[in-house]
Amino acid sequence: MIQLTSIEKVYRTDTVETLALNNISLHIDKGEFLSIMGPSGCGKSTLLNIMGLLDEPTTGQLSIGHQEIKQFNDRTISRFRNQKIGFIFQSYHLINDLPVLDNVELPLLYRNVSGKERRRLAAEALEKVGLSNRMQHYPSQLSGGQKQRVAIARAIVGQPEIILADEPTGNLDSTMGNEIMEILEQLNRADQTTIVMVTHDENMARRTHRLVRLFDGSLVSSNTFVN
Repeated sequence: MIQLTSIEKVYRTDTVETLALNNISLHIDKGEFLSIMGPSGCGKSTLLNIMGLLDEPTTGQLSIGHQEIKQFNDRTISRFRNQKIGFIFQSYHLINDLPVLDNVELPLLYRNVSGKERRRLAAEALEKVGLSNRMQHYPSQLSGGQKQRVAIARAIVGQPEIILADEPTGNLDSTMGNEIMEILEQLNRADQTTIVMVTHDENMARRTHRLVRLFDGSLVSSNTFVN
């Protein structure tokens, strides 16, 4: 599903050059649940952003679903990202002035989907995460765990093949974190959604199929789990 070959990312200013990713090669199968760990500043989020087409590698090749991304123009990349990839962020990124249902609908606004169909799909996504009774609530009326459930519903409303999750349980207590992991595990099992999750929590990482570790921008290990 995702193939990275010799990926490097360099950030340059007039006086400083920083190597954020160093020769990363990684293959992620369709339906795999992969976790990424490493110390702060080691390149985890940079790697996730490249997989999500939010950033470009300085050198190397990225393919998603056997399509080489460097051949795409900006408009094609935006459309591809909207249709293929769902994002979950640690800080939720919900719009406080919109009710839950409208927040979940947002990715569908960029597709040729009628208002009625958008609301149906958003309601179905909220039902999957157990928030059917919160559709007309606002984010400020929700707990942290409920906000993250809304963020997951928004990520899956367009039925993406890939979900990229950046510390999805990082702001939650252990009980809420386990509930979020159970939702992600169910999406992976039932829908064969490919999930890549950045985490600092070893226990959460061990619930995935495979754990890769980064250090100073380099991939230093890969461990497969039997779950």
